[in-house]
Amino acid sequence: MMICVLLLTPKPDLFEPLSTNVNALLNFLSNSAGNPFFLITTFVLCLIPVIKHLPRKKLASLYVQFALLLVLSFALKTGLKSATEVPRPYSYALAEVGLVDNAASFYQLEPALKDELIERIASKVSSARIEQWHGETNYAFPSGHTIFVAICILFWGGFLLRNNHYITAGILLTWGVGVGFSRIWLGMHWPTDLMASTVLASLLIFCVPNINFENNHQVSNTVN
Repeated sequence: MMICVLLLTPKPDLFEPLSTNVNALLNFLSNSAGNPFFLITTFVLCLIPVIKHLPRKKLASLYVQFALLLVLSFALKTGLKSATEVPRPYSYALAEVGLVDNAASFYQLEPALKDELIERIASKVSSARIEQWHGETNYAFPSGHTIFVAICILFWGGFLLRNNHYITAGILLTWGVGVGFSRIWLGMHWPTDLMASTVLASLLIFCVPNINFENNHQVSNTVN
C-alpha cells in the first residue's frame, strides 16, 4: 500500500506556497521519523508490548531485535548515501534559480555555504521546506526516514496484527504513508528513493534473525 501511494504522489512544485496548517503537518510528519524526534517515536512504539504486559524476556527479545534493525539500517543508509551520491530534489530547485550551476555542484560546497544558498531562496519557498533543507544537506538515496518508518511498520505493525490490534496497525501504516508523502512534498526525496528504501527495510527484516530469550537464548530465523 505504501509503495502504491508513493507511486501515485505527483511531483510537487517546490515553489508553490503552502498554508500554515500544511506546513505544520508536513514538518511534524517528517520530523517524527528524523533526528532527534525519531527517538520519541521509538519510545512510543516500544510501549506497545509493555501495555500488552508481555513477560520480561519477551520484551527483551523484541527490543534487542528492534535495536539491531535500527543500527543496521543506519549503517546501510550511511554507506549507500556515500556510494550513490543522488542529489535531492531541492538541489535542482537551487539550480533552477541560478544559485548553483547544477544540482551535483551543491554537494561540493562547504556546509556554511550550503546553508547560505538555501537561505537566499527562503523568500520563494515555504518555511517547512526551508527548515528541512537546512537540516539535511547530504545526498538523497536512500531515505533514512523511510527505512526507519518501514522497519517500524513491518516490525511493530506485524506485532500488532499478530495480536489482533488492527486499528492501531492501521494508524501506524497511515503515519508511515504520511511521512513518505511529506518527504516527497518537502523536496527531500524522489519517489524512487522511498520505494527502494522500503525494499531495503524489508530485506533487513527478512535477514535479521528472530531473537528469542525465552527459549534458552536461542536465535532462530523464524519470525514470531
